[in-house]
Amino acid sequence: MGSNAGQPEFALHPQNTPIQQFRVIDSHTGGEPTRVVVDSPVDLGTGPLAERVARLRAHHDWVRRAVVNEPRGSDVFVGALLCPPSNPTAAAGVIFFNNVGYLGMCGHGTIGVAATLRRLGRLRPGAARIETPVGDVTIELHDDESVSVENVACHRTQKLASLDVPGIGTIRGDVAWGGNWFFLVQEHGQSLRYDRVRELTAFTQHIRDALDRSTLRGEGGALIDHVELFGPPTAKGARSRNFVLCPGGAYDRSPCGTGTSAKVACLAADGKLAPGEEWVQESIVGSVFRARYRLECGRIIPTITGQAYINGETTILLDPHDPFATGIPEENR
Repeated sequence: MGSNAGQPEFALHPQNTPIQQFRVIDSHTGGEPTRVVVDSPVDLGTGPLAERVARLRAHHDWVRRAVVNEPRGSDVFVGALLCPPSNPTAAAGVIFFNNVGYLGMCGHGTIGVAATLRRLGRLRPGAARIETPVGDVTIELHDDESVSVENVACHRTQKLASLDVPGIGTIRGDVAWGGNWFFLVQEHGQSLRYDRVRELTAFTQHIRDALDRSTLRGEGGALIDHVELFGPPTAKGARSRNFVLCPGGAYDRSPCGTGTSAKVACLAADGKLAPGEEWVQESIVGSVFRARYRLECGRIIPTITGQAYINGETTILLDPHDPFATGIPEENR
């Protein structure tokens, strides 16, 4: 069902308005959920996806809230809105979002989108282009149903930047772009174990709060909204384990595609990973992504490989009499 720019919000308690509905497909990639909106309930027009994100944010943010926020969703969900691509050779355009806003790129989410397109019969084994707000990425669906995502160009802007974190002390980490901005910390004194996710979440939230208060930023003054810790792996063949705090305060169950891309960019910059060499990144729950990169005119182009599993198909219902139809408001949470 569509709406136009003159209808900025889903209206509650209108006269004679039926329940609105649209379809979503749920999957998880390495334990991290993705909810793909298959039938868009709004018309965002055409043009670059960055412009359509702006329209979605300004006029139809209720879609994001309805899809991923409680009581229908949770803080862990990443949503993906399928859009007609501006380039007809692309398989799809996609806008990613979570419980607090919009994401430039999402690696695990792109793998989930690929699995969803496969289920819809819109993707077959082989390579295809997907448009994201930060640039086109290339996906390849393999015969074993795993998916490789060749990401946008990634790079490090600062090495071992110092950050004063109240109650913790000085933390040093790299600032890198992997499709989102990351603060990557190797020396942190924390044991990266699944039974410590509460402690790790609190620890990384302190770092994130300090980042928000500091002058440490990504390019163009961009907020560094992801914090990533690294430690020894436990999975066979893995070279590192990570814990990633996402912008909305939830931790990533997957190894984080953009976070792994940022890590690869740092390793490449330090001469610790050669082009084509595999880096296996383990998540806090034990799932893994396989990563490598190629150089293109001096730029680091990472590829992340993982697998998503479809675990639900749902029709979302928006009852105009339901005060929480579009999610519990952020100010109430």
